Amino acid sequence: MILSELLKSKRETKGLLLREVAYKVDVDTALISKIEKGDRKPTREQIEKLAVALDIDYNKLLTLWLSEKVYEDVQGENVAIDAIKLALKRIKTEVKK
Repeated sequence: MILSELLKSKRETKGLLLREVAYKVDVDTALISKIEKGDRKPTREQIEKLAVALDIDYNKLLTLWLSEKVYEDVQGENVAIDAIKLALKRIKTEVKK
């Protein structure tokens, strides 16, 4: 699932207006609208607040947010998969330490 779709779906399921979510996240309504449309990406701090406001597991939301950041950085690159594999290997090595 795409981050923007998850956020919009959760907001609608909870019956919240854009302005209510914006208030809880301490941003303006236009920003929440842009995030839900995929025109803007939330910051890490906003991800924390969105998780609370929309009752979404923080780790799930953070994982989705990070995966989209990685995707945006490597999309269209011929060696994207190799680069991701190398990064994963490095992450696994650091976790073991």
